[in-house]
Amino acid sequence: MATVNQNLSEYDPNKIPDASDMKISIVVSEWNASITNNLLAGARNTLLKHGLKEDQLSVNYVPGSFELPTAANMILESDDSIEAVICLGCVIKGETKHFDFVCQAVSQGVKDVSLMHNKAVIFGVLTDNTMQQSIDRSGGKHGNKGDEAAISAIKMVHLQRTLA
Repeated sequence: MATVNQNLSEYDPNKIPDASDMKISIVVSEWNASITNNLLAGARNTLLKHGLKEDQLSVNYVPGSFELPTAANMILESDDSIEAVICLGCVIKGETKHFDFVCQAVSQGVKDVSLMHNKAVIFGVLTDNTMQQSIDRSGGKHGNKGDEAAISAIKMVHLQRTLA
């Protein structure tokens, strides 16, 4: 398991670019809200900690993780100044194949939207076997995947600017 004895929120803040002039959007699934609200808090706090201004951050909600790629596409099509979209969701495995279909569609969709717009669309979706695993990764013993997603967004915007 990749996160055994690892806190996802541990990183060297000195290696993170300044985000003060970036414009980033977050789209959050309402399904498993106790988890996704924690992911949102982690992402928001990390972005602000690294200089992103509150008025340069937008947050939108969708019913479930399946809708995240569509919302990311809508956001990027409606505002050219958005430099990255962070998709936050939580899919917990149940007794049917629904988990597999949703996870596959969301991961492919996030990738497709990113390539279509040539902008960072960050996959901040927990795909866990149990609720406890999701709790552990949304502010628990493994940190907060929202933090990791925010750092990825900042680094990817910085990379794109560097290459431009």
